[in-house]
Amino acid sequence: MNATRRAPLLAPSFLAADLANLQAETERLADSAADWLHFDVMDGRFVPNISFGLPVLQAVAKYAKQPIDVHLMIEEPQHYLAQFRDAGASSITVHYEACPHLHRVVQQIKQLGCRAGVALNPHTPVALLEDIAADLDVVLVMSVNPGFGGQAFIPNTLKKVAMLKELLVDCGSDALIEVDGGVSLANAGPLVEAGADVLVAGNFVFSAPEGPVATLARMRDYLTNLETAELNAGARRKQ
Repeated sequence: MNATRRAPLLAPSFLAADLANLQAETERLADSAADWLHFDVMDGRFVPNISFGLPVLQAVAKYAKQPIDVHLMIEEPQHYLAQFRDAGASSITVHYEACPHLHRVVQQIKQLGCRAGVALNPHTPVALLEDIAADLDVVLVMSVNPGFGGQAFIPNTLKKVAMLKELLVDCGSDALIEVDGGVSLANAGPLVEAGADVLVAGNFVFSAPEGPVATLARMRDYLTNLETAELNAGARRKQ
């Protein structure tokens, strides 16, 4: 961690929300510590599950106060980009593994006026992004295998985030590093230390006994205290 690092963003994942009350879930997050609302789209082909689609996103967007971060875990995402933008997406992330013509898809997203992201599955090396890193706004590192919520965090993610951070710096890219899967207070600090800029948290936020608003506030306080401690340590080292 260093003094020039961006303050980490929090993005609660709606995959873990109360699906019978998405309007209420969206409204109660309006004044919370959430910076983005993370929206996972699954097609049953790229991943072995089916989740939200365009009508649900459109309905949620009517009540959202934060930008909506759409993660497309689908085959042939290029056919649906404009529709997701029109439904309310502020950022759109596609999977490296689903896009044989990745540069073209990234440019499509940018032309739509959205933040363009690329996601990597746990087995996909970060080095494969070297030729496109400078064009990206977000790189999403999957810290679980995509398709289902509630999975255990893969420890190797910390090493992967650090390697990605080094690659982005070397490429002169300002892309945000987003981490999705099994994120909690147990690993939030190490992830930020490794270089993560956006933390996606689902079950940890929505299943907490104190509720999502209080849990997000607790995460924000923890990360703020962590950053303050590091800044103070840095100042002491310079003395």
